[in-house]
Amino acid sequence: MTTFYHGTRADLAAGDLIAAGYNSNYGARKTNPWVYFTGTLDAAIWGAELAAGDGRERIYIVEPTGDYIDDPNLTDKKFPGNPTLSYRSREPLRVAGEVAQWQGHSPEQLQHMKDNLERLKAQGIEAID
Repeated sequence: MTTFYHGTRADLAAGDLIAAGYNSNYGARKTNPWVYFTGTLDAAIWGAELAAGDGRERIYIVEPTGDYIDDPNLTDKKFPGNPTLSYRSREPLRVAGEVAQWQGHSPEQLQHMKDNLERLKAQGIEAID
């Protein structure tokens, strides 16, 4: 069985639902009809580190409550074959637990990623559709 993760700055508890239809944690923060998750801890770490807000970076273990598909923002555009095991769903994710110990990216890696995202934003490219 695959373990799925969701990186965020939201303060959640086991049993809570992470639902689509809210403002995205990224980019222009527009309402998003999808909720995103991953099968790799590294991708979830990026999600937590890049999420908007001032809350503590968190990684939750989540369970999809419905159908899901490969995340085309990554699989079609950046990583054919979905090596990041990135997915999205219109159905909520149920929080099963939290990863208490994890190692974030180096300050240099994080700044490089933020610089790349700013470059895309300046070009009018939204990182998440």
